[in-house]
Parts: sequence; structure tokens; C-alpha cells
Amino acid sequence: MASHDGDEEYDWIKRVKSGGAVPLLEPENCPNSWVTPSGDKFMVRGTDYFSTKIKIPGGEYLLKPLGFDWIKSTTKIMDILSNPNSRVRKAIDDAFPNGEKPFVWAFNLQLPTKENYSAIAYFVLLEPIPEGSLMDKFLKGDDTYRNSRLKLIANIVKGPWIVRTAVGEQAICILGRAISCKFHVRENYVEVDADIGASMVASAIVHLCFGYITTLTVDLAFLIESQNDSELPERILGGIRFSELNPASAVAVELSTDGSAGSSQSSLPTRLWRSIGQGFSHLIHPGAQEETSSTSHVNGIANENDNGDDIKKCVLSLDGCRIGCASCGRIPGMEKLSLYAEGEKYSCVEDLSTPRLSPVKNDLEELQFCRFDVRSQPVESPTV
Repeated sequence: MASHDGDEEYDWIKRVKSGGAVPLLEPENCPNSWVTPSGDKFMVRGTDYFSTKIKIPGGEYLLKPLGFDWIKSTTKIMDILSNPNSRVRKAIDDAFPNGEKPFVWAFNLQLPTKENYSAIAYFVLLEPIPEGSLMDKFLKGDDTYRNSRLKLIANIVKGPWIVRTAVGEQAICILGRAISCKFHVRENYVEVDADIGASMVASAIVHLCFGYITTLTVDLAFLIESQNDSELPERILGGIRFSELNPASAVAVELSTDGSAGSSQSSLPTRLWRSIGQGFSHLIHPGAQEETSSTSHVNGIANENDNGDDIKKCVLSLDGCRIGCASCGRIPGMEKLSLYAEGEKYSCVEDLSTPRLSPVKNDLEELQFCRFDVRSQPVESPTV
């Protein structure tokens, strides 16, 4: 790991921080911007967590904030730091043309949208990684280890009622268990490409949030989960707040085809996620039903081509602050939203009698995502 002069470090980090399309502002005044929230905004496992279940404020971050990118492309954005034309990679190459470079951590949240938006948070480590530390094990481990350890804490700081209802004030999950993650570990960086579109439920929630993104302020913290006493207390790698993002401000990037851009698409048609958003809007604003196209119906059905057996059904539900699979129809008092996707039917693997956001049995702090699978048998549309 290279050592860096303080003034030089400040200059190049400052350039990267200020170089993105979304400006870096102060927490008190940050519409369409990003900022680093205090680590104490997040609660993490304390020294005696496994015996007391007590959490403590996150404290100082292990990594320094480096930047934030709000970008889009014609294809899904992957391994952005491998592209020499990406602004963060270029800034580091220019600042350190010879010798060792600082080690960068990038967390790329790939949104399930037609425009392939990515929200990427960058952090930098300026000191050597301690041998045997969780960071060291994470970088040297395999994807199975990384998928079981990388944790995300999301706090909704400000947002409309529907988002707070669907997501809650705070969400905690192990990213690799909730969605599909690809890890790119290189000599001078690690990038995590989190494909939110790989999870149907996560996609539905994010698509809902995206409809209100200009009114949302969200704090995110990334950390490696401590799973035994010797790894406590937990330490946060880095945190970021993005506030009231404007989709129009996202920079369109042209990525090379040398591995820094992926061509894979979400497993479900984009119009399915549009239907989910429409359905939630109907639940919130039922009076708007008559104003919508005849191809979209409340009380359960959002269907562009209702031609009988060729269309298979998918069911999601909204129940207070919880969203879950309702194909069994056993959750009383739950409003049901049926969605269609041509050629495939998605239903819950398990016969759930509780919503998706239900506590994991061995740890009440964690939330498990409802798992979906393709089934060949048709599902009857639930009675509303």
C-alpha cells in the first residue's frame, strides 16, 4: 500500500469528490446531492452482542469517502473501475502514474430500470490492510464468504409515507443473500456490483422508491458482518447519504466492451416493474383508477395483453409496513396486487403465512427476502 503526502491526498480526493454530476454538499442542505453521514447514525453489533444483543453507534468509518456517481448506460454497468475512462479510475491513474495506488472500494447499486441507472459509492483505504482482519479475509475469501458477510444498513431519513410504509425506517440485510452480487477483486480495488433486478421483491421495492426518488433522503452503510465474538465490535467500512436525486441529472456513460460493461438484462420485463409501480400508485390513490389505460386494472390485475392461458400470474401484496408473497392468500386484511409476465409465473418457493419482511429466527435484527421460483402450474388469481 502506498503512502501519501497529506496535501497530495487532500487534493486528489477532493477532486474526485467534487467531480461527479451529483454535488457534494453539507447534510443540512443537500437536495440532489450526496454527503457522508456520521457513522453514529447507524447501530452495529457491540462487543458483547452475542450474549446481550446490544448494539452501539457505528463510530468512525474504516474507509475514507471518495466519491459518488449517479450514472446510466445502454447496458448494465459492471466493473466500472476496470474502465480506464471512468472518472474515478482516471483520476487515480493521473494522480499516481507510477508506483502503488491507494486501494478503492466501490459499491455499485444497479437499479432495475430501462435506463440502467447505477448509484455507485466509492471509498478509499490509505493504509495497509491489517493481516487477518475482516477486510483482509473478505478480499482473500471466495464469493461464498463475501456473499455471507457483506451487510447493508439503509436508513430512510426523509421520504413519503408509502416508502416508509413499504421499507420501514431502517432495513438491514446481507446483500449476497438478498440479491445477486458480483465481486471484482483487483490489485488496487474491489467492486461489488449489486444487481437489485435479480430479486423480484427487491426490484418491486426499489421501483416503488424510484418513483419518489426526488423526495427521498437515504443513508447507506456498508460493513462486513461480525459472526463470532472475536470479530466484535462491528466496524463500518463506509457510509453515504444521497438526497432527492434527480433522474435527469444522471450522466450517460459510454462503456467499452472489454469487460467493464455487461449486456445481461433483468430476468423480468421492464414493463413488469412499471406495472408494480402503477399498482402501488393505485393502492395509494384509488381514485386515479379511471384515469389509467384499460390495460391496467386495480384490485389485482395489471396486464398489457390479457389473452388467457398465455399469461401467467404473479402476486405481490402490501400490508402495512410489510411486502410479501401472497400466492397462498392466507394473510388476512392484505390488499392484493396481481401482476402478469408473459411466459413465466413467479411464485413463492415456500408456503409463507407471514409477509416477506419477517424476522429471521436466529437473529431478530435481520430481514429475509422472500425467495421466488419459476413454477409450471398456473396460479389462480386471489380473491380481493
